[in-house]
Amino acid sequence: MSADTVTDAFEEHRPVLQGVAYRMLGRVADAEDVVQEAWLRWAGGDRSEVREPRAYLVRVTTRLAVDRLRQIKARGETYVGPWLPEPYVTGFGDTAPDTAEQVVRADSVSLAVLVVMESLSPLERAVFVLREAFGYPYADIAAMLDRGEPAVRQLATRARKHVEDRRPRYDVDPAQRRELTERFLAAAAGGDLEGLMKLLAPDVRLVGDSGGKAPAPLRVLETADKVGRFVLGAARKSLRDDFSARFLELNGGPAALLLAGDTPDSVFQLDVADGRVQVVYLIRNPDKLRSLVAAR
Repeated sequence: MSADTVTDAFEEHRPVLQGVAYRMLGRVADAEDVVQEAWLRWAGGDRSEVREPRAYLVRVTTRLAVDRLRQIKARGETYVGPWLPEPYVTGFGDTAPDTAEQVVRADSVSLAVLVVMESLSPLERAVFVLREAFGYPYADIAAMLDRGEPAVRQLATRARKHVEDRRPRYDVDPAQRRELTERFLAAAAGGDLEGLMKLLAPDVRLVGDSGGKAPAPLRVLETADKVGRFVLGAARKSLRDDFSARFLELNGGPAALLLAGDTPDSVFQLDVADGRVQVVYLIRNPDKLRSLVAAR
């Protein structure tokens, strides 16, 4: 391969590699580091025996992500307050023309599913991502992870059961979620507690992720009254003349990026069921918002 051909072959598959790495790690910067390392191995390695570049690159990326995840778990880092994955800009409406495929891909990268996946072992997570999100056959996954196919099937069964038992069920209609998000923000900005309460399920939860670096609840808030009053109080304290909101697709669904001038301040995303807000995700950790600067 010429240098241009080597680069083109890698860039063709970069979105898939980034998707695998992010689902494995839940962190954009770590995923980008893994993909960069995969590039270095691709560009500097012996490619003479590589017949299927995509399969080879996914294998390299998956193994690097497994190693990175093991390092993260071994460090046993403590996190201040609830932890949420770093927001990840997606655009499945443009890349997955089949509705069923779009729903599967969006679900596999949703905040709710990624939170549940945090409790999987690195190998379980790798198998789950490759099988459920990307549809790889068990034999291919076994080759990628250098494991026997029966062992991979066992890992897949355990991971699938774990995720199915713990993930909540929500509506995935993006139009409905977008409309409720707009009404939610309008009620908050207008100080309309009654209007806000009408949108919230009685047992709604608010999960705020700040890492201790910005104002946000250090525990999950529960009930419509507590969530509604917190949201209005936060809006009164933080909304200024230079605040603006931009809607974009994050983690497979509509979300609102709030900006203080040109600086990302927070991300709101809602999980919805039966026409009411079931979960409010609030991400305010500035370290997790840096990757959204370019998405503005």
